[in-house]
Amino acid sequence: MWGRPPHFFVSKGIIYQVKQALELIVIATLEQFGLELVELRVGGTRSRPLLDVRIDRKDLQKVTVDDCAGASRAIEERLDSDPSLFGERYVLEVSSPGMERALRGEGDWRRFAGRKANVKSAALGGRVEVEIVGVEDDAGAVRLRLRDAKGDEHLLGLAEVDEARLAFHWKP
Repeated sequence: MWGRPPHFFVSKGIIYQVKQALELIVIATLEQFGLELVELRVGGTRSRPLLDVRIDRKDLQKVTVDDCAGASRAIEERLDSDPSLFGERYVLEVSSPGMERALRGEGDWRRFAGRKANVKSAALGGRVEVEIVGVEDDAGAVRLRLRDAKGDEHLLGLAEVDEARLAFHWKP
């Protein structure tokens, strides 16, 4: 009628809401197995969405293939019970967080004190490799030692961390 086809815009807010809803479902499902969600990524295409779930064990043991298989079946069962959640033609991948796992909450920072991490933060000037010294309980912050010649320590509020992952270096 007007000579141009209509344009549809998908708000980032809608995508965020879908991811939040999925995250709540995944967290509740993993709880039954003594597992916790480390990372959730939503990707793929509109016709074939991908749900990438990274899990860890609450008892701090290594994640097994059986852990991943059991979690995958339970999450799949929950998603299939209500196709409006994520559609019918999705791909679900469940795995351990791996060597370069994401650091999300205060518990992760505490658990991996003494290890090296890649941290992205404007307060540190971008992405830098650091050593995790420890967590300052009363400050809601983590103490980090820079991996430079000086080895200066910085107190960084957890809210100031944009992204953080454990660093892994292969030794020949």
